[in-house]
Amino acid sequence: MLTTRSAALFVLAALLEIGGAWLIWQGVREHKGWLWILTGALSLSLYGFVATLQPTGDFGRILAAYGGVFVAGSLAWGAVADGYRPDRWDITGALVCLAGMAVIMYAPRGR
Repeated sequence: MLTTRSAALFVLAALLEIGGAWLIWQGVREHKGWLWILTGALSLSLYGFVATLQPTGDFGRILAAYGGVFVAGSLAWGAVADGYRPDRWDITGALVCLAGMAVIMYAPRGR
């Protein structure tokens, strides 16, 4: 149950962080305006809050593991939102990052 909750929080954090960054990108680079930028900033703030809800309290471990989710999520977001097509090396790299995330977060520990 804790692993499922943790994984769901990682996905939610990714949606908030990547979505927030994308909204700011759209607001600035695509000239969509301040409302996009402010919505992105709010989303990024919510990402910071969601990260604190992880079942374990190890900040460094959570943020390091989240890096793997961020890499894979960014490629997926680009594919869905911008039509980016990841190649086999993008996908391989994302899978390596997710494997690293799983080892960091979910490996059995003696405590």
